[in-house]
Amino acid sequence: MEIGTTNTSKFHSVKALLDSGVTGSFIDQYFVCLKGINTQTLSHNILVFNVDSSLNKAGQISKVVDILLHYKTHSERMLLAISKLGKQSLILGYNWLKDHNPKINWEKREVEIVTNFIQPYLHQFFENLHSLNGSQKPLKRPFDQYQSRLKAINNG
Repeated sequence: MEIGTTNTSKFHSVKALLDSGVTGSFIDQYFVCLKGINTQTLSHNILVFNVDSSLNKAGQISKVVDILLHYKTHSERMLLAISKLGKQSLILGYNWLKDHNPKINWEKREVEIVTNFIQPYLHQFFENLHSLNGSQKPLKRPFDQYQSRLKAINNG
């Protein structure tokens, strides 16, 4: 799996843990610092609770990253909460699993994501970012080109 920043053309390989017991999706604080990924500060911190309803030792969520997630032919833009994840770099939680309902082959350790109508456009966009060859051109609202297509579909 790869993640790309929305403000530069930097891409990073990352292993993701799928965890239906986690409500949200998270990226490790150390990974973000190590890779120099830009963060956004939340207007209000989010409390993090453990399964037993106790407060998590890692503290509150105060920052997020805006990333492009790419896996095989699937690409999407998403916000990930930043937390201390220990050995994990990226956790895709229940919210992501519910939204995508992936097919999981546990024996082969493979995940298949069924593509919706917009995915080919997002995938092409992600491939175009790769063609920038590491230049540090900032991306401004990368999904604007799809806005008219979405309006036409929603109005049709």
